[in-house]
Amino acid sequence: MSKTATLEIDGKKHEFPLITGTENEVAIDIKTLRAATGGVTTIDPGYKNTGSCESAITFLNGEEGILRYRGYAIEDLAEKADFLEVAYLLIFGDLPTTEQLEKFHNDIKEESHVDEDVKKIIEAFPKSAHPMGVLSSLTSALTAFNPSSVNVDSEEDMYKAIVKILGKFPVLVAWTMRKSQGQPLNYGSKNLGYVENILKMMFEKPNEDYKQNDILLNALDKLLILHADHEQNCSTSTVRMVGSSHASLFASLSSGISALWGPLHGGANQAVLEMLEAIKEDGGDTKKFMAKAKDKEDPFRLMGFGHRVYKNFDPRAKIIKVAADEVLGDLGVEDPVLDIAKGLASEALSDEYFVKRKLYPNVDFYSGIIYRAMGIPVEMFTVMFALGRLPGWIAQWKEMRLRKEPIGRPRQVYIGETHREFTPLEKR
Repeated sequence: MSKTATLEIDGKKHEFPLITGTENEVAIDIKTLRAATGGVTTIDPGYKNTGSCESAITFLNGEEGILRYRGYAIEDLAEKADFLEVAYLLIFGDLPTTEQLEKFHNDIKEESHVDEDVKKIIEAFPKSAHPMGVLSSLTSALTAFNPSSVNVDSEEDMYKAIVKILGKFPVLVAWTMRKSQGQPLNYGSKNLGYVENILKMMFEKPNEDYKQNDILLNALDKLLILHADHEQNCSTSTVRMVGSSHASLFASLSSGISALWGPLHGGANQAVLEMLEAIKEDGGDTKKFMAKAKDKEDPFRLMGFGHRVYKNFDPRAKIIKVAADEVLGDLGVEDPVLDIAKGLASEALSDEYFVKRKLYPNVDFYSGIIYRAMGIPVEMFTVMFALGRLPGWIAQWKEMRLRKEPIGRPRQVYIGETHREFTPLEKR
């Protein structure tokens, strides 16, 4: 016998089925609520208690610090797989074989050329334009260069659209950064790996040979894996919502980039560095700012500590802390801002106030440190987040379309004026 939940309204009881996920998550299925109750709805600002879909892509348990892609622990993927393998896993459901991965990579490389007219669009932006605004615009512009809609019922059409955006997106990311720095717009090499090409396109100087740094490559690969998906967050649910109207893949991804831009979402790693800069300008006394963070009367908040989903620890932060230590050790960067970051992290991990409240440095804190050490401008941090999140967005869009989910259309509880008589202009 299936389990149900009973809701009583004005003395009348209504039963609704319970849905249990494969990880024993339980949800009340209320899609018949309005019809059964004569118009009653629920209200849940921020959708913190509302499941918008059933998904087989990512499992997240914030209380226990668990993150899995398609059943694989994030710790195993970060240690044993590379970003392109993880992208394939998220999008297609299984880890690729050697042959599948090689074909996937080759097909992506074949789609890595961007129409030359896109350069004209980039040139129209001022250097002062925020890279996230530029990236969102360029991604949306790809729709104009690829006007035909994807037939989601054709595996071939879907595959072509996927490798096309995976091939062109890193180019747009690199061009966005190089435009802001006055650097020539370049391409990668067919002889390099996916993440290797990203670094080459971003950092290659026009007057010297580019040399790869394996420690930076490893750190970036891990960062992209850790950011690849994170269940139904703000940007991912935006991609699904926009895609539910049958908007194109590129248009849906552009909406996700815009959602990611906000400081409460992907912009958090940029906010971390801006906070560290402010501490440096104030004299760099980390103990002073730790005290301010503990003072409930002080409006100052430490950015990059704790997480609204992970109530214990962020498993991604444990992984990337090791990479951050390797990057800082290898590059030997002398930077007072990074010294402040290391000081704050050390104190937070040993301070009773922070330990008791489980306010540990999160992935945004360490990713900001790595990107700064690599020489990536702070305005590009969220762009790098988008680069990592791309396969997750694609997977979520693909899943939503293949499941033929209905168009997103939340309800509301109206709290405005009731019916009013219209007053002609001359009598107001």
